[in-house]
Amino acid sequence: MQIDVTVIISAGLSLFAAMLVSFISTPLAKAFAKKVGAIDVPKDARRVHDHPIPRLGGLAIFLGFVISVVLFAKIDTQLRGILLGSVVIVTVGVIDDITPLPALLKFGVQIIAALIAVAFGVKIDLLSNPAWWSAREYIDLGFLSIPLTVLWIVGVTNSVNLIDGLDGLAVGVSAIASMAMLAIALVLGQWNTTIVLAALVGACVGFMPYNMNPAKIFMGDTGALLLGYVLATVSVTGLLKLYTIVSFIVPLMALGLPIFDTLFAIIRRLLKGQNPMSPDRGHFHHRLIDMGLSQKQAVAILYAISAILGLSAVLIATSGEMKAIVLVFSFCVAIAIGVALTHGHKHRKQEDAAPEAAETPENEESSGEETK
Repeated sequence: MQIDVTVIISAGLSLFAAMLVSFISTPLAKAFAKKVGAIDVPKDARRVHDHPIPRLGGLAIFLGFVISVVLFAKIDTQLRGILLGSVVIVTVGVIDDITPLPALLKFGVQIIAALIAVAFGVKIDLLSNPAWWSAREYIDLGFLSIPLTVLWIVGVTNSVNLIDGLDGLAVGVSAIASMAMLAIALVLGQWNTTIVLAALVGACVGFMPYNMNPAKIFMGDTGALLLGYVLATVSVTGLLKLYTIVSFIVPLMALGLPIFDTLFAIIRRLLKGQNPMSPDRGHFHHRLIDMGLSQKQAVAILYAISAILGLSAVLIATSGEMKAIVLVFSFCVAIAIGVALTHGHKHRKQEDAAPEAAETPENEESSGEETK
């Protein structure tokens, strides 16, 4: 497919404008956070920072994204719903960063934001039918399209929020996922989606200098929930409209790191008889830190994994179905091996520490940056 040069220019301008606005407004968001008391104070062993750090950096990301989208994208019905839902998400995020809200209330607001997008036409209507015994090429979800779409949006929103545990991790992973989705949208000729994703990439990149280790400001729930919501809704209007046998695999791969981390966390907690939404120190980034890596090393590894997944998503969307199946199978094997290795290392570390714990009356707790 021939790529329109004007789209490339518009996407480049969208990215640059969002980056500039986000970069300039981050110090303002930091000052505002200090004024209203939106400060993250380390209180438990799950934190990996050792001093108070302002939150609300997500406001800068939001401003960069929205201003760029309004300037360069075509505001159609679906995009209106995404922007309106983003305002709802950011509002609850700001309140939560200032005064923590009950988890159930935040979850309810996320559902409302997802339903707003659905009401404006952001829905998963059709799925490809991979069954060889059926002549039907697509499956019409009918009334199931609404709950499935809401589940997808809320799930991805929380997934990004849950990996916001190390300096620069969530915003970097979101930028990488956005770039992968942007490449797919560009190849498939989804021009408006390309421009919107360029704005999201720019907003993330503009904020990153302030959020990389050692972080000067956190994006807080304001930013993490916003990034998850926009990635989820845009994937519905773009990637999930492929209507191919791999239509669901593509966004799963592009957003693979936060999604699989969340799934493993839920399974892990259920097996332990815990509330699946209760926080713990078992996320991928925790395990890398526990293996002795520094924050920068752990983030670099997770960036690399996210980039590989993003590239895989691009290849899946632009290659034949058999290549896609082989690629997905290889990825699943690699994930299984990685989980087994980190799980085994954790157990060995606990066994090695047991004799020392018996001799020492107290163990020091590590401290460091925000984690969930």
